[in-house]
Amino acid sequence: MADSRELSISRLIKASPETVWKIYTERTGEWFCPRPWTTPVVDWDLRVGGRANVEMASPEGERHPYSGVFLEVVPGHRLVSTGAFTEGWVPQAGDMNFVRIDTFEPEAGGTRYTATARHWDEKAAETHKAMGFEQGWGAVADQLAALAQGDAA
Repeated sequence: MADSRELSISRLIKASPETVWKIYTERTGEWFCPRPWTTPVVDWDLRVGGRANVEMASPEGERHPYSGVFLEVVPGHRLVSTGAFTEGWVPQAGDMNFVRIDTFEPEAGGTRYTATARHWDEKAAETHKAMGFEQGWGAVADQLAALAQGDAA
């Protein structure tokens, strides 16, 4: 039975987990938010307790900064982050704090990429879903896949 606090998307990407991981971590600004939005700032320190900061921008110039921290980093396999803390384990309040889990598993000669958002409560998950979770996170998973498959070609 699925957890009502959890939202998730998954894609089978025709590229190795190493390639998908490399695109995910090294070319994040190219895929991290749905176009035509952009991600002009990616400030990551890929280690437990390291920064997980990004800033997204609309075509009209609206900016949305996000500050978080990595909870788990298993290169090529798994990234776990949250906006509930910033670097230095400083708690921060927020209605949309959740734990993000990205996994990269070998499957059918490619990679099963899964992105999951685990919310503190069901209401937060419903709010995130209503904001367009499936469409938005699905679009960025497709953008990640296109870049990874292009590199694998």
